[in-house]
Amino acid sequence: MTDMETLQQLSEEYRDSIPTDLREARSFDWYLEECYSDPKVARNAHQRVADMFDFYGTEYDEEDGVVEYHIASEDPVSDGENVFYGREVHESIHQFVNKVKSGARGLGPEKRIKLLLGPVGSGKSHLDRQIRLYFEDYTAREEGRMYTFRWTNLRDVIPDQDPEDDTVRSPMNQDPLVLLPQPQRDTVIEELNERLDAPYTISNEQALDPASEFYMDRLLDHYDDDLQAVLDNHVEVIRLVADENKRQAIETFEPKDKKNQDETELTGTVNYSKLAVYGESDPRAFDYSGAFCRANRGIFSGEELLKLQREFLYDFLHASQEQTIKPKNNPRIDIDQVIVGRTNMPEYREKKGDEKMEAFNDRTKRIDFPYVLQYEAESEIYRKMLRNADVPDIHVEPHTLQMAGLFGVLTRIEEPDGGEVTLVQKAKAYAGEGDAADEIDVRKLREEASETADVGEGMNGVSPRFIGDEIAEAIMDSMHRDREFLSPLTTFNHLEENIENHGSIPEENFETYHRYLELVREEYKERAIEDVRAALAYDIDEIRRQGEKYMDHVMAYIDDDTVEDSITGREQEPDEKFLRDVEERLDVPEDRKDDFRQEVANWVSRRAREGSSFEPHDNDRLRRALERKLWEDKKHNINFSALVSSGDVDDDERSAWISALEEQGYSEAGAKEVLEFAGAEVARSEMEE
Repeated sequence: MTDMETLQQLSEEYRDSIPTDLREARSFDWYLEECYSDPKVARNAHQRVADMFDFYGTEYDEEDGVVEYHIASEDPVSDGENVFYGREVHESIHQFVNKVKSGARGLGPEKRIKLLLGPVGSGKSHLDRQIRLYFEDYTAREEGRMYTFRWTNLRDVIPDQDPEDDTVRSPMNQDPLVLLPQPQRDTVIEELNERLDAPYTISNEQALDPASEFYMDRLLDHYDDDLQAVLDNHVEVIRLVADENKRQAIETFEPKDKKNQDETELTGTVNYSKLAVYGESDPRAFDYSGAFCRANRGIFSGEELLKLQREFLYDFLHASQEQTIKPKNNPRIDIDQVIVGRTNMPEYREKKGDEKMEAFNDRTKRIDFPYVLQYEAESEIYRKMLRNADVPDIHVEPHTLQMAGLFGVLTRIEEPDGGEVTLVQKAKAYAGEGDAADEIDVRKLREEASETADVGEGMNGVSPRFIGDEIAEAIMDSMHRDREFLSPLTTFNHLEENIENHGSIPEENFETYHRYLELVREEYKERAIEDVRAALAYDIDEIRRQGEKYMDHVMAYIDDDTVEDSITGREQEPDEKFLRDVEERLDVPEDRKDDFRQEVANWVSRRAREGSSFEPHDNDRLRRALERKLWEDKKHNINFSALVSSGDVDDDERSAWISALEEQGYSEAGAKEVLEFAGAEVARSEMEE
């Protein structure tokens, strides 16, 4: 296929994707029938945005009690390119949607600014952008359609109408129902609600914008108050699709320099090109280009909202509470939109204690948007970054992204009180990781943190941007040194070197963050040694034999019975020394041994009921205990110095070790590095012992 044929095909596919009724002008009567057929066509902005979140799919997380919206968890429109990770983030999104849905039902939040509050790089802007992107897509679909109207043939009736303005679109993209006087409109809406299948009711008490009201008055005068004649001869209903680039039902507003802030950016100003045609007081000479005007029927997005001057924020008071705007030298104009704001912690703290901000704060619904507090989920952020970038041919070694994520999480969570739980153990418990999650009361940790944190846990710390930047630098550094792999050790070095060079990290945190990095290094050391253990001493058959022996003795212990000796065939008491030898590999204390044994026995019983045979390596905790015991049994026969120096070991043996590590996800070069690193650490500990 030639380039021109390909271009033509793409053009045809694009035309086919556009709803056909975007190009068609309809009558007002047609619109009324359409509303009767599908009352949701006449939804307000909050109702349409609320339905949008449900339209793309939801999933309920019973464990956390949080609804995950596919807009954020799967990103179906962009094939998963912009998904969100972490319990806390999805909890915040759930709170945001709940406020929009409450607003859809008229419970109050429709008259509030939804303020996303969080530290830099937490994903506030990402969520805001995602909502706008999906609103565009939703309103282009049949399920999300909405309509507005335009005035036509105005010069037939209004002599001084500019020839360029013979056809004028509704400046505020208002719903065609506003063309009906309120009594008639109420009758129509009452019937719509009788037909509506939704958790909310339709309502519309908006007045026509000043320009449309002008045209309606002049046309009614001409037709002797015959509204039907006006609608038949001078009104066309057209499809309205949100489009941020066209500033149509979506508008983003960014604060400018404080000295140059002008309220007309929000509410509109005089259209100077029409001033000479219509005169200063004529509503036709007004330019509805303000951000609130452009956002009508959709979403207003205010970036760094609290950086605006206090006086400039007054416009938001009426826009939120009264749902009106007051342009200079013009009457009030009704608006219908979801107002979303974003701000960072410094601005929030500055405005929080300002008594003059009381009215603004009262009209704000704060939604905390913290950093991710589960390090595995945090690592997915970096993995997504690598997926979406032109990453060179470089192998990311096991634990690299997880350890970077762990460092980030340690800087964000509150240090636990009492000394019973370490900071790393808390991070593991938050991640739902094995022993930590089973033995630590996570709910209690969260409650304690909420009491000690300044605003909320996860609202301070190192941002994913900083860590992502250092991962990127580590990748480029590896390439320059002809290393085709990225390891945790290289990443640690870059994090350590740049903690004190990053503008968002306060100087008073330098020492603490270096200490956290050392905790992460220690965690990685244990994981690296664990991987090398598995590579050097892993024997699935021996693990199975040891596992079966362990379970035989556990069941005998629980049932207060004896067990048959596999060699002599004689009945004997459960081997307590053997049982404790296994359990101590997981640091199971003496007073918790019964709980652990019962846990493993229950797991085996569940497997049996499901028709599955007992396989000790399928139980994560038991497998790790058996692996560590096997390692202790074999390590005295391993020459650890050989791990560090390739000249001290047979090439075939070293190749076998490397192959075993490659099966765990290492590259060949990365396997050699971890062998040397873990070998040196184990050799050092052996010498100390």
